[in-house]
Amino acid sequence: MLQPKDKVAIYMEGHLESDFGKMGFGAVRYLTNDIVAVIDSAQAGREMSNFMDTSRSIPVVNSVEESIALGAEVLLLGIAPVGGKIPDFWYETLDKAIDSGVSLINGLHDLLAPRYEGRMKQNWVWDVRVPQFIPAIGSARALEHQGKRILCVGTDNAVGKMTAGLELYRGLLKQNRSAGFVATGQIGITVTGGGIPLDAFKVDYATGAVETAVLEQADKDYIIIEGQGSLLNPSSTATLPLMRGSCPTHLILCMRGDKTTLRSNTQIKIPNLREFIALNESLASVCGTYPDAKVVAIAVNTSMFSEADAQLVKERITAESGVPAFDPVRDGVQGLIECL
Repeated sequence: MLQPKDKVAIYMEGHLESDFGKMGFGAVRYLTNDIVAVIDSAQAGREMSNFMDTSRSIPVVNSVEESIALGAEVLLLGIAPVGGKIPDFWYETLDKAIDSGVSLINGLHDLLAPRYEGRMKQNWVWDVRVPQFIPAIGSARALEHQGKRILCVGTDNAVGKMTAGLELYRGLLKQNRSAGFVATGQIGITVTGGGIPLDAFKVDYATGAVETAVLEQADKDYIIIEGQGSLLNPSSTATLPLMRGSCPTHLILCMRGDKTTLRSNTQIKIPNLREFIALNESLASVCGTYPDAKVVAIAVNTSMFSEADAQLVKERITAESGVPAFDPVRDGVQGLIECL
């Protein structure tokens, strides 16, 4: 329902310096709509360029009313709380937006359309995490695709799997390669306008949903599948349906350069990279039953480091893993493309 002409404000109250603001940061980086403001009362008066590497001039404002005064027609919820629940204190802002004729984009599990049904005028609510179809049960139909199917896997949640995938996709298109992107999470769906909310499908249908989305791109030489979660994270069950549904031919491991443990549980250490890579490769291929997918490159988020320190981090990771490491935002994606 989001149209290219729609002007967007992003709600990021209290999370401009938090990992939980990833929906908002992803929208700033990839959404092509005019973003007129970001809402965070604690940071009002600053610019988004103070919080991320962006050339977009986006002011941080105090309230939804200020964003409406700047022309906002759509309010995007830019925070991804644990469990996808909407905190009660958000509803005052959401009510004001709806009553002012502003539309809502909601990427969380709690749905907003039922709350505002009958209260809207010309505005609308897009609950992104609502499946749009009932897929067939998975049956490895992705093997029908004759090109390269590249799945992003991670050492943890929120390490840059979507970012790596979208950067690679855009890089391939710039080279006039035949490429498709399968969005599987709320940010990817919002910024591309298509894909599947993988974690909203019942587990029996998850693989089939991935298959369907992959086969929709079957005319492309390269299909990049947005990863979700991690085999290492106890909160995540997404990797297996992504592997079985896409039957990948190539894997890209995504990680943060500053983490040696999970971000949500420092008792769980990130294992030896060579062993973790071997685990992902073994699960993807299942003793050669499926394509012998290899981790061909590592995408590292080095945004927290200086240029010199980032280079040292990538060199260390390459030495530890035996696989070339790149930061797709900092370095571009030519290195990733060459690895494919």
